[in-house]
Amino acid sequence: MNQTSIPRPEYPRPDFARQSFQNLNGQWDFAFDDDDRGIEEQWYRRADFPRKITVPYVYQCALSGIHEKTPHPIVWYRKTLRICPEGEGKRVLLHFGAVDYMATVWVNGQMVGSHTGGSTPFEFDITPQVRMGEENTIAVRVFDDPCDMEAPRGKQYWKQESEGIFYTASTGIWQTVWLEQVNPDRLSRIWVTPDVDRKCIGIRMELEGKSEKQVRVTVKFRGYTYADDLVRVANNRCQREFWLDQRISLDWNHQESMVWSPENPVLFDLHFEVLVSGAATDVVDSYTALRKVSVVDGKFMLNNRPYYQKMLLDQGYWPTGLITAPSDEDYIRDIQACKDMGFNGVRKHQKVEDPRYLYHADRMGLLVWGECPAAYICSRKAAMELTQSWMETIRRDYNHPCILCWVPLNESWGVDGIMHNPEEQAFSQSAYYLTKALDQTRLVISNDGWNHTVSDLLTIHDYAGEYRELKERYDGELEGILSSTPGHRTLYAQGSHYGGQPIIVSEFGGIGYRKDAQQGWGYTAAVSGEDFAERYRAVVRAVMESRHVQGYVYTQICDVEQEINGLMTYDRKYKIDPKIIREINQSLHHEEQGGKCT
Repeated sequence: MNQTSIPRPEYPRPDFARQSFQNLNGQWDFAFDDDDRGIEEQWYRRADFPRKITVPYVYQCALSGIHEKTPHPIVWYRKTLRICPEGEGKRVLLHFGAVDYMATVWVNGQMVGSHTGGSTPFEFDITPQVRMGEENTIAVRVFDDPCDMEAPRGKQYWKQESEGIFYTASTGIWQTVWLEQVNPDRLSRIWVTPDVDRKCIGIRMELEGKSEKQVRVTVKFRGYTYADDLVRVANNRCQREFWLDQRISLDWNHQESMVWSPENPVLFDLHFEVLVSGAATDVVDSYTALRKVSVVDGKFMLNNRPYYQKMLLDQGYWPTGLITAPSDEDYIRDIQACKDMGFNGVRKHQKVEDPRYLYHADRMGLLVWGECPAAYICSRKAAMELTQSWMETIRRDYNHPCILCWVPLNESWGVDGIMHNPEEQAFSQSAYYLTKALDQTRLVISNDGWNHTVSDLLTIHDYAGEYRELKERYDGELEGILSSTPGHRTLYAQGSHYGGQPIIVSEFGGIGYRKDAQQGWGYTAAVSGEDFAERYRAVVRAVMESRHVQGYVYTQICDVEQEINGLMTYDRKYKIDPKIIREINQSLHHEEQGGKCT
């Protein structure tokens, strides 16, 4: 198949890449099922869906070819394709990058499985249902109740027209769908854990298949082989640590420094070969980086050095694709724009971003805070669904060096009684400890913005627009910060207290400046480019001059629908010269940040 003839043709999972795959993006048959008749009438066998849709774009966006905002809780997809065998005895895996929200899948009229959760990938082994070399039909039913406040939905609005801080809803397939043909004896998952202090890389491998097997693991850096080992597999699990020799330099200022940072995004290549009786049955390529995140004596540390985070809030929306980027190049342009404006990271807000974005952040050098989309009611159902989705998110993204912080909850959304409610406090604490149980290598924020319970960082949302007010709050005594109530919320929930964590102003600014025909709002308003620059300088300067604050997240990278508080317009045009933003961000120099500048 010519992969360039379909949208989003690139390999969708760069940190676990096989050479062969069949991209199923492009035109699918499509139907609304407002009366919920599809299962009873066996639409999974139906051949006459009335519409066409372009996958992986949801029907609400222009790139889908439908562009209709009317809520339709149930939609159906259908695609017919020929699957040609790539080798004897291979299994056929059907992958979905993400489908919002509940998906059930049939192949040739037989149900192969279902998945709940709108942000994370899933796959089915469809070998028993496939007719090799013949026409095959894939049918997908998606249920997405826009009024379900217990489902993790993030910024997707439950009304037809977006307003306030909420945006157009997204229903259905929104990331790449693809097929792989694999041997039964294969690698199914890797967990890569770098250890900067010991100059080693730990790798846990999970495999499939009944044969006795070995895995050959190769670790390279710019063509030089640091490890080449043959690992015996027992019970389809194995784990090894690969020590890197003394050629490895951890000195940030060394010309050949091998620690990863936004200023020096160096990556090691990983290569895996699964061997059965000496013959390769699976080949997977991945990558990693030497990168360490820690807090020492109240200081945020990257690779054992204090590091000041200068970040942007990023909703991950596009005018024509909504939550799906129109092209892979759009991710690259967004990341480069952040770096050009003098930022070193983003907080992906209320969205689990496409793995392609994380891949480009890894290789280009951009810090990322990974965040869980919020539910809006605290209940057992909400807790169970959010927890499941969050565990799947950490499992999917564990290997990306760009991610340095996890954010399971934001601004008490879904736990609006957390200030006094012990059940909601327990849920916040459990989200923190569950995340730590799955990932000890990153920091965790229990409830970003206010009403923290247990957190590795004290994060504050503060949209005051005047230099003097921010200066007085953040550059006085520490107690003044801890007793402040931006947004009329205390920083800690009842019974929880500050324990010396680094302080980050993780939302602020949000200056509105209308640059095109888009009407909208900001937390404060600028009337000209000069006014916008001076307002930006005032709020950033006040935060950067603080003796106590160790980083910030400015709201936001670009306008989104009715929000016109971005540094760029919704279609990614700079509102003012990015060099001005960069100069302001670099006007105050903090402790050394990684040597080489990119």
